[in-house]
Amino acid sequence: MSVARILEEKGPDVFTVSENGNIHDAVRALGEHRVGAMVVVDDDHRIKGILSERDIVGAIAKRGASVLSEPVSALMTRNVVTCTEDMPINRLMELMTKGRFRHLPVERDGKLAGIISIGDVVKRRIAEVEQEAAEIRHYITSSA
Repeated sequence: MSVARILEEKGPDVFTVSENGNIHDAVRALGEHRVGAMVVVDDDHRIKGILSERDIVGAIAKRGASVLSEPVSALMTRNVVTCTEDMPINRLMELMTKGRFRHLPVERDGKLAGIISIGDVVKRRIAEVEQEAAEIRHYITSSA
């Protein structure tokens, strides 16, 4: 299975934020949408960064609640690791585990095309394992 297949099943919708927005509004949007990260994009939908709950909590722990009035650009991760639609799920899992990422933006032609979460990966991998087990059971019972 590839990233493209996951996006086909879940859809390409991504919650985004501008780097000029403030953290308070970003926190509100994270809560409303029940997501753990938002991709920071410019007007052309090019990826500028990613802002996660982890980024926000870490900043509040270090500097206090005043960070809520800061711009998104102050807390976002700028060097974003991305993936492409042709990336196989095993490579995606390797990237996420090695980098300790829970979200990877999908990039196509330099622009945001979707996002993959660790939950998306686990859900699809479990489905694959269950399908393989069903095929093995069918093979065993039809061969007997």
